[in-house]
Parts: sequence; C-alpha cells; structure tokens
Amino acid sequence: MIVLGVLCLIFAVILWWRGMVVGKRNKLNLQERVLRKPKIAVLVPARDESAVIEALLIDLLEQTVRIRSQDIYVIVEDLNDSTVEICAKHRTNLVVRNDLADNPERQRKGYALDVAVKEILQKDATYDLFFVFDADNVLTKNYIEEMVKCYEAGYDMAAGYRNSKNGNQNVIAAVSSLTFSMINVIGNRGRIKHDANIIFSGTGFFVDGELVKEWGGWPFHGLTEDYEMSLYATLHGLSTYYNENAMFYDEQPLKYRQTVAQRVRWIRGYFDARKKYIPLIRQVRHANNYGSLQKEIIGVWPIIFAIIGVLLVLVEVIALLAVHQMWLVVGAVILGLLLVVYLVLMIVTVMILRQEKLSFDQKTKIKTVLFNPIYLVTYIPCAIKALLSRNVQWMKIKHGK
Repeated sequence: MIVLGVLCLIFAVILWWRGMVVGKRNKLNLQERVLRKPKIAVLVPARDESAVIEALLIDLLEQTVRIRSQDIYVIVEDLNDSTVEICAKHRTNLVVRNDLADNPERQRKGYALDVAVKEILQKDATYDLFFVFDADNVLTKNYIEEMVKCYEAGYDMAAGYRNSKNGNQNVIAAVSSLTFSMINVIGNRGRIKHDANIIFSGTGFFVDGELVKEWGGWPFHGLTEDYEMSLYATLHGLSTYYNENAMFYDEQPLKYRQTVAQRVRWIRGYFDARKKYIPLIRQVRHANNYGSLQKEIIGVWPIIFAIIGVLLVLVEVIALLAVHQMWLVVGAVILGLLLVVYLVLMIVTVMILRQEKLSFDQKTKIKTVLFNPIYLVTYIPCAIKALLSRNVQWMKIKHGK
C-alpha cells in the first residue's frame, strides 16, 4: 500500500506539472469589434427573490452604460410571487415559466434561462450581449462599462470579479465565498495570462448575442450549468476572459448545512458535465486552445490522486504500527499529518486573502484563516455523498436583504 500510495502521489505531481506546462499552449486570435454601443439584454432568474432583487434592478438602471428597463428580463414561476410587483415598479420585462408541473427538475437555472431566451428570440428581439445575474447580485456602477470593453476587444464570453456581499456576517459565508476566490486566483487569473479558457462560476457574465441566437435557447441545463458552459466554450475554442475591473457582489449561505447541499450539487454537476464533454474534448487534436483542452482533460485528477496516495500511505503506516501495538505512535502520526495538512491549507488561505479584493474586516479574515482549512477538508465527505447519492437536486437558498 505504501508503494501504491507513493506512485499515486508521483502521478499526481506529473499530472499537475503537465497541466501547468501544456496549459500555456494557446494562441488567441481576437478580432476587435467596431466600437459602438452594443444592445444589451439582462437575464435574471428570480423565483421568490423579492427580498433582494430591487437592489440589483436599481444597480442595473444606474450603470454608467445605460441599460433600458425593457431589456431586463426577470424570470419567475408564479404571478403571485412578490417579485412581480417589484418588476412592475421598475418596468422590467417579466418571463413567467409554465414548464414545471410535469418535471420538477426544470427548476434549474439553465432551464429558466432557456425559457427566457426562447421567448426573446420568438419576439425577434436582437441583442449583441446577454448578461446573466442572480437576483441577489449587486453591481458597481461601472460593471457593465468594464464588461463591454471585453466585448469590444473581441471576446465571446467574459466573467466579472465576484466579491462577497455578506462575507462579514459569519465565517460560513466568508469561507464559502473564498471557494470562488480560489477558482479565480488559482485558476482564472493564471489562465488569462496564457490566453486560456476560463472557468465560469455562478453568474456575473455575458455571452455574445450571435452565439445565443445560434443556440436558439440556453443549452446548459445541468446541476452546474456554469461549468457546463465553460466546457462548451473550451470544446468549441470560444474566446473567454476574466475581468477583475468589473466587480459585482453576491450573497453566500450562512449555515453549514446549506453549504453541504450546495457543494454536493457542485461536485455532482462537475462530474456530470465532464462525463458529457470530456469524451468530445479528447477527440480534438489540433486547436488554437490546445492547452485549455488538455487542462480540462486533467481537471481535478491531481487532487484526487494526491488524496488517495496520502490515505494509502497513512493506512499502511497505521496498520504496521497497530500490529506492534504502538498506539501512541499511531496517534502521533495521525495528529502530525492532520497538523501538516491544516498548516498547508492555512498558508494557502493567507495567500489567497492577500491577493484578493474581498471586503472582509480584520476579524473575519482571522476567522477565515483558522476555519477555511477545515472547510476545505469537508469537501471530501461532500464528494463521497455527491458520487453515492442517486438523486442530487438543486436546492433553493433563501436570500436576505
């Protein structure tokens, strides 16, 4: 088991190194668009979001780039939803879904976006850009202006900088928001340096209107429709960008149980999306984004093999010590390993906090450094639950003001 564990660790390092080296092999060919004012549509899935949506609507209507209220499409499931009154107050479009009675799975965000896009296309409305937001998002005044610069530069899709709306409320919200920071700091920030495809997480992004028209709807309906869209963009060599100058804020869950449900859905959705797209990506031999394709094939396998390797070595060492009834040494080995893991993850947390623009006060930062290592380790039982559960569903997280 020790030999097998060491081999797993070596393989993890090889995969990580390959992802780092090969991931740089991209040649992005952008064609700047003629500078003009693009026509913008905004899509907002908003079931029972009357507590938070007005702040988003106000932010949209007060952008430095003008957004017309009739170009904002709020998607609800029931006309008795209090969200409807707020939309009427701000004169935004309302898309009412009637496709849920026979199929509860269609409550997913991807299906809501699909209904809205199809309704827009049926009306022959033409848009250059489609922005997607959650109802709890709030935007800096120049958010749209900064994102339009990405469109003018020739990008097909782009995501803004996701900050925490309620990170100071408790440590659960803080560490939950740090998950997205890790995707951006460790992932997207490095990817754009090498013209690689980014990973979209959540909302706060735009898609070129020509693409949406070509799709004839919104084709990403999985548990993690954002990651599915990321793989689609990689497969088809679409140009994507992560714009740190376009900042928006979103709300994170305040209860640990909510984060478990959320992470179980993310992990299951991650593997479901890969099951669909990775076989297609493997078939692509020559592409301008070759590095991105190879990086996505590798995915999180380095982490998986590293965890398996450590566990195999640990189990074998404990078994050998237990045979000789060296229980104090067994306890010391387990405690020492846990301490090393904790310290490494704590250092990683500190490095991320130093690089990020998160609106955390000093007290929250200290709590985050201390608790985030534990939170990261709990991804392991979440992953086991996600892979063993037969029916993982999207669960609503109630947002507050």
